[in-house]
Amino acid sequence: MFNPKPSPLRRRLIQAAAATLCGLAAISTAQAQTWPNKPVKIVIGFAPGGTTDVIARVMAQSLSEALGQSVVVDNKPGASGNVAAAEVIRANPDGYTFLIAPTSFETANPFLFKQTIAPAKDLTPVVGVGRSQMYLVVKPQTAAKDAKEFIASAKANPGKLSWASAGPGTPPHLAGELFRKVTGVDATHIPYKGAAPALQDVMAGQADYVFDPGIAFPHVRAGKVRMLAVVGAKRSSFFPDVPTLAELGFKGAELDIWFGMWAPNGTPADVTARMGTEIAKALALATTKTRYEALGAEPVGMNNAEFKTLLTEETKLLSALIKEAKINID
Repeated sequence: MFNPKPSPLRRRLIQAAAATLCGLAAISTAQAQTWPNKPVKIVIGFAPGGTTDVIARVMAQSLSEALGQSVVVDNKPGASGNVAAAEVIRANPDGYTFLIAPTSFETANPFLFKQTIAPAKDLTPVVGVGRSQMYLVVKPQTAAKDAKEFIASAKANPGKLSWASAGPGTPPHLAGELFRKVTGVDATHIPYKGAAPALQDVMAGQADYVFDPGIAFPHVRAGKVRMLAVVGAKRSSFFPDVPTLAELGFKGAELDIWFGMWAPNGTPADVTARMGTEIAKALALATTKTRYEALGAEPVGMNNAEFKTLLTEETKLLSALIKEAKINID
């Protein structure tokens, strides 16, 4: 007959397991309450001086003051951010290692590279930390008065125009492919090693247009290139008179460059919540806005839920686009 009462030995084992779990929970809670008690590291996948690096350093400075501990930036460039992501994935999930990166490392890289990491599964999103919009910029000799006229002219002359990008698989390249899909413009893609050389050749008239991530601002104001449209869903605060492509009737071409923070899976929830709160405060500072504006970026934050939604939606958009355009980096 079945005896519902466990044996003395089984009771002792259950009690020991329960005690162990309680002990681990207490340790985790104590760690979260005393966090941080040593320097915090933010890993980024790009060289010093670029947009991601500057954003990370702005965040690091504010977080150092808020947390009372040094927050250091560790540059690990390589493979469009994959090298840095792999390091953070391997890190101890104790709340002392984080990643700041453009969302494309999660929403585009897995479909562009043959890689052993899966950011969407291997890392925990924390918050969004800012945005750069992209802009349709054309060479100064362009005859079209506006974006509508430019697109109509390009469609009437298939294959005759060329467009520059920051390189295969980069957000400006993906913006160009999305533009092609939505508008039906047939032009020759010329990839460069970065946004700056791509813009230079448009300024020189060697390429007809480019999807610029914000570095063209002074050249637009100086009349060295012309800005015809904003690629994002909203008009730019930097050029409020320039319409979006959606306003002009080309919906579905919207693509911003978002930046966010991730943590190793298993990082205590109290720690990531505290980090999210402090980043929200940092993004509200006037000094942060000034530093971001110098990059052509905006301190537009997203809480954890909003950030996860963005990642899901952007992954759907870019994975389908990359497959359709047959873009492959390897």
